[in-house]
Amino acid sequence: MNSGILPYLLLRTATGKRYLPLVGRNHWTIGRGAENNFVIPDRWISRNHAMLQYTETGIFYLIDLGSRNGTFINGRRVNVPVVLKSGDHVTFGQSELRFFFGNTNQENTDQLSAKDTQTSVLHVRRLMSVLVVDIRNFTVLTRKLDEKILSKLIGDWFRQAGQIIRESGSWVDKYIGDAVMSIWFHGEQAIAKDDVLSIFQAVSDLNKMTADLGNHYTLPFPLRIGVGINTGYAMVGNTGTGDRPDYTAIGDTVNAAFRLESCTKQIHRDIALGESTYNYLADLGRAQQRFSQYTVSLKGYETPTITYASTFEDLDNFLLDKLLWDNNVI
Repeated sequence: MNSGILPYLLLRTATGKRYLPLVGRNHWTIGRGAENNFVIPDRWISRNHAMLQYTETGIFYLIDLGSRNGTFINGRRVNVPVVLKSGDHVTFGQSELRFFFGNTNQENTDQLSAKDTQTSVLHVRRLMSVLVVDIRNFTVLTRKLDEKILSKLIGDWFRQAGQIIRESGSWVDKYIGDAVMSIWFHGEQAIAKDDVLSIFQAVSDLNKMTADLGNHYTLPFPLRIGVGINTGYAMVGNTGTGDRPDYTAIGDTVNAAFRLESCTKQIHRDIALGESTYNYLADLGRAQQRFSQYTVSLKGYETPTITYASTFEDLDNFLLDKLLWDNNVI
């Protein structure tokens, strides 16, 4: 973010102005519930109402989390992630806020500058696994579904995906349109096999949750996801305020995870693994029977890439193999 005016939301209350600074993280949740980053005690606001997402390119997205009374930008209801512009009027329930970022004329409101909050930036090289999960055919859904149903569906999916990933020991690093990215940090030189298995269990749970959610709504086709997982070293930026650090990663390991997810459509599989990820599980259970090797051309890469891919059914069988193996059944 620029070092001048910090981005923030401005809420006018009966007791004066309330500033909600958008610093120290790359996403912020808003709602009535105490677990949110910004709690607004408005009975028209849902417990988990909406989310703001900041990207490395300097863009803020506003995402409705399936709220009952809706999220609006300048009077228009938000049904899919929408880019925020400085000066926009944002309404949650019956609470109206303004979004400010940069040198916009702010109608004589005070500006939050970088000196108003202490932030620290540290870049370190870490060994990690990056998970990218994308909702398939989401663009088609946006054309076929009623806007309110679409908003509720994507909100429910984001919320439940975040819960599954948190329970597996990670967090959602990015919400990107119809996809999420998560990071698992490993040791300096090695990865515990249990760490890898926890990622695959999370993927299995995400697939089951997606199918259940699709069955809950009346959709024109089954709701499905595609998954890319890559393991390697990447630079991690730790941007924090006080005791609330935020981590995000950049580099080839991250880029390849996105490309691997995209290639699942080409090879007609649900999950694509980077070669290094596969190497950590190759000797577990019956991995060699459950994951097949492919040579793919990833966008932006000059040479072909080796990936190991499977269906969700194969993944579940792999996890079952491992369980039976540990219990000496096979």
